[in-house]
Amino acid sequence: MRFRLLFISLILFPITVFAQSFRVNDIRLEGLQRVSAGTVFAALPVQIGETMDSVAIRDATRALFRTGYFEDIQIGRDGGVLVISVKERPAISEIEIEGNKAIKTEDLMKGMNDNGLSEGQIFKQATLEGLTQELERQYVAQGRYSAKVDAQVIELPRNQVKLKIDVDEGSVASIKHINIVGNKAFSDEELGDLFELKTTGWLSWLNSNDRYSKEKLTGDLERLESYYLDRGYLKFSIDSTQVSLSPDKESVYITANITEGDVYTVSDVELAGEPVVPEEQVKRLFLLRKGQTFSQVLMTTTSDYITRRLGNEGYTFAEVRGIPELNEEDNTVKVTFFMDPGKRAYVRRINFRGNTKTSDEVLRREMRQMEGGSASTARIESSKVRLERLGFFKEVTVDTKEVPGTSDQVDVDYTVEEQPSGSIGASLGFAQGSGLVLGANIQQNNWFGSGKQVGFNVSTSTYQTVYSFNYTDPYFTPDGVSRGFNVFYRERDFEEVNVSSYTTDSFGGSMNFGYPISETERLNFGVGFTNISIETGDFAAKEIIGSPRLFDDDFYTQSYIDESVYLGLSDSLVDDPNLLSPITQAELVDSPDGWIDENGDDFNIFNVNASWRQSTLNRGRLATRGSSQSLSLEMSLPGGDLEYYKLTYTGQYFQPLTKSLTLRLRTKLGYADSYGDTTELPFFENFYAGGFGSVRGFKRNTLGPRATPAEIYRTAAYDSDADGDVDAFIYRRGSDGKLITQTLDDDDDPFGGNILIEGSAEILFPLPFIKDQRSLQSAFFIDAGNVFDTSCGEGQLNCFKPDLSHLSVSAGLGVTWITGFGPLTFSVAKALKENEYDDTEFFQFSLGTAF
Repeated sequence: MRFRLLFISLILFPITVFAQSFRVNDIRLEGLQRVSAGTVFAALPVQIGETMDSVAIRDATRALFRTGYFEDIQIGRDGGVLVISVKERPAISEIEIEGNKAIKTEDLMKGMNDNGLSEGQIFKQATLEGLTQELERQYVAQGRYSAKVDAQVIELPRNQVKLKIDVDEGSVASIKHINIVGNKAFSDEELGDLFELKTTGWLSWLNSNDRYSKEKLTGDLERLESYYLDRGYLKFSIDSTQVSLSPDKESVYITANITEGDVYTVSDVELAGEPVVPEEQVKRLFLLRKGQTFSQVLMTTTSDYITRRLGNEGYTFAEVRGIPELNEEDNTVKVTFFMDPGKRAYVRRINFRGNTKTSDEVLRREMRQMEGGSASTARIESSKVRLERLGFFKEVTVDTKEVPGTSDQVDVDYTVEEQPSGSIGASLGFAQGSGLVLGANIQQNNWFGSGKQVGFNVSTSTYQTVYSFNYTDPYFTPDGVSRGFNVFYRERDFEEVNVSSYTTDSFGGSMNFGYPISETERLNFGVGFTNISIETGDFAAKEIIGSPRLFDDDFYTQSYIDESVYLGLSDSLVDDPNLLSPITQAELVDSPDGWIDENGDDFNIFNVNASWRQSTLNRGRLATRGSSQSLSLEMSLPGGDLEYYKLTYTGQYFQPLTKSLTLRLRTKLGYADSYGDTTELPFFENFYAGGFGSVRGFKRNTLGPRATPAEIYRTAAYDSDADGDVDAFIYRRGSDGKLITQTLDDDDDPFGGNILIEGSAEILFPLPFIKDQRSLQSAFFIDAGNVFDTSCGEGQLNCFKPDLSHLSVSAGLGVTWITGFGPLTFSVAKALKENEYDDTEFFQFSLGTAF
């Protein structure tokens, strides 16, 4: 800035008055264009009636310059009038940015706006120069060392300027060589694997690991140091590092000079400090032992374990330090763990933040740490895990803060980020196997923030129509006993989901209770009633209806066959040369009785269910750590129309492999059978496999036993294309003379079985370029499974007794995304092993509905 003080003397006042004081009778402003007079007067430390001297003039000048609105200021006197002439800084009329691709224009604009450079603001040259340097630093952080930012100021009329910023991003410099000098115990390849920074490889375009970053290099050097310290090299040091650029600024070379030193062995491990916990209990936590090679990670982990042990006793701010004492003569080290427990802390208050929908009561009842009790690290962490398992929150964090003015009290703050826990309103979705799904529903696992589960559902698809209501109170009693009930009416057409031709109409209800037996285990039991009626299609399987039939409700035996039942066919069909068997005589096919023949088609069922569930998962949805398993038994009671039972086990296990990769193992096993007067397990209770949640890469429900084609009165075989192969059978319907045709493709619909075996192994990984991974889960998977049956029918296709050699296997990629609309799931998979009649499907997806 330029400071210039000029005293203007008019005709009546010589120049010598500059140094004289005078009384201000008035103030006149000259040169204002955009800045208002009020702004100037507000900043001016002089008012009418005051006396001006050289000091006051200097202060006034500084005050006006301090506003930042003026480029030049002149102060003079016209008699008793103080004259202030200003030259305003130009205003920014327009900002134009060209040449940027790696950094979005809106991001650059935001950075400029944060620094006071935006359209309509006063232009400051110094701010522009500083911002230009900052932009270049941002490009350097991306590895674009040759990037240049050129800013031009174009003057416009009416004291305005246009900023034109030309960006030359240059090219990204890549790491060409990483050299470690001084290593003898470990090879260059072994140490290079520790580095996050890599030389350019075939995947570098995806993970950008060949772009130099000072922060990443610092982390790599810390990992290198830890690697040596964990293997006993206590005198290891990194002597120097050099990072150099090639002349064209497109290649980076990194060199690290190290000194390894000798390997040290632990000579003794001792405990020191205030013994608030029995010494023998603390020593059980020691991971370092006398005679072992020293390991820094074992020393720090031991310190963490002891700190947590003290925290569980209420010593929240305890400090435990592992202190190594080196003996360079024999290369041994004595490790002493010094405990400073501090004072025992008590919880004054537990606070919740971020729960805009969920009431505090729902969160507070999950607490295992109580207000007023001694602070326990284990109980505080357990409370956090219980909140995460609710499934209401994307993330839960906990912070323990010391209460100001006290030395033995803490506040515990839980911060949650809520996520959708249900859906309200109309629903629209599409799922392979179910088709278009339309419905009106309210299904909320956190009903109005109360933690209760309430659902109203009216939905329809090509597969089923459902009307239902369900309600569950997870805290029916204060100690966590749950109670729930549901009522429903449901129509299903199983032929629409790759199952044999039959439909069911059912209605009923049930009441269920749950009882917690530990922090991670729960028992559930319930009772219910269901009425179910069955209708079969024209070609129901032999396993369902064994007797020959012509109508849905008319069954025939040999005695009913006579010429009066069969009317002649049209002459055109009789003369058709593609008919392969005589049309004039019907053939009655003998068949054993089917399930409906023996048990009927309308039932009242009273059932009970019991289950055990254990879960240590870290989250209620899209878990990444822990395990869960459940064992359930469903049984129809004697005295009802059917007597059967189903036993099911499901389990999953998550094991972190690296910071970003997790192994997930999953299995589902099932066994079902009838008892009492019911001759066989009801076919509508069979297990099915294939599709989402089962064995991906195979069509939904298509694995396992196939239905045996129904045979009614075979009157003719038909070869439509005259190639010598039968394409269809033609059956005569009753007195109306109309024909039914069954194509051979419909002969072997899936039928299910009474034994289910499924398993899966997945590698969960984060998708690149996605910032928030909490509502997204992607995995490479291998699925295997099949349905078996202990009593396969004669000639029944694809039906096997339990045999692992008949498991169907697939591998592929799957993604699940929890959206506000509903879960979006898709997978691509290829069958690696399949049985003869399995139906494969490479791409599968579901949107807006889960199944």
